[in-house]
Amino acid sequence: MYFANSSYEDSRYVIFGAPFDSTCTFRKGTRYGPSGIREASHNFESFMLEYELDLLDIDICDYGDLDVTHLSPSEMVERINGFSKRLVADGKFPLLLGGEHSVSPGCAVAFDDVTVLGIDAHADFYDDFDDDRNNHACAMRRIADKFGKDRVMWIGIRQMGRAEYEAAPKVINSFKIFENGIDWTISEIEKMVGNGRLYISLDIDGIDPAYAPGTGTPVPFGLRPIDVKRIIDHFASRLVGFDIVEVSPPLDNGVTAVLAANILMEVIAAVHLRASEEKKG
Repeated sequence: MYFANSSYEDSRYVIFGAPFDSTCTFRKGTRYGPSGIREASHNFESFMLEYELDLLDIDICDYGDLDVTHLSPSEMVERINGFSKRLVADGKFPLLLGGEHSVSPGCAVAFDDVTVLGIDAHADFYDDFDDDRNNHACAMRRIADKFGKDRVMWIGIRQMGRAEYEAAPKVINSFKIFENGIDWTISEIEKMVGNGRLYISLDIDGIDPAYAPGTGTPVPFGLRPIDVKRIIDHFASRLVGFDIVEVSPPLDNGVTAVLAANILMEVIAAVHLRASEEKKG
């Protein structure tokens, strides 16, 4: 990321990529997600107008990509988890760029005592898929294995298998969001998170393919980018980590990677601003 010009030691925010798509079941290409998001970031000014701050003035490190492309799914999760635990121990804010959704548990479960919010078109709550418990279709199940069903929540879901439906915890599908509005959705998330810490896992297919076509398994009737932004802004003071996954540049016309890069910048700006406000008082 061109705006990430600080060392690991000096940075609060650490961006790292996980170029992995070995368990994709429809269209591959998400292993190019981290590089595509980085390239797209050059489309934006580092000055964030809404927040009146410049990302170049914030200590941000782009650590680069972890070497996971050719690992098995279990080895990949273990490597991401090892690095993520280092970030948490060092007091960093991890920002993971996928890769398919199977990369997310490696980062999320590095934390203790957090609630995990998934924004996704799919539940990804199979206990195993294609005889693999680390398949991308099992990502949120693996996260729930650590935190329990009462600490995991999904929004934006449009597709899930019957087995997932019967096993899954709190789900707010996109149709309920359209019916009740984003303010209602935020209030429902509040009921679960309370004053606790929050980790967000954003599968880009949670956003409607009209805005984010470059993804492996697009599903119509998704959220709008502004809905995701509203959630990030509202919960910024409680965010401790974030990942954005399933961006597939080979399937993109450019706009999906641009959207992902902008959302990443939004997360950093919003979290940094809220932290600054809390220090002042």
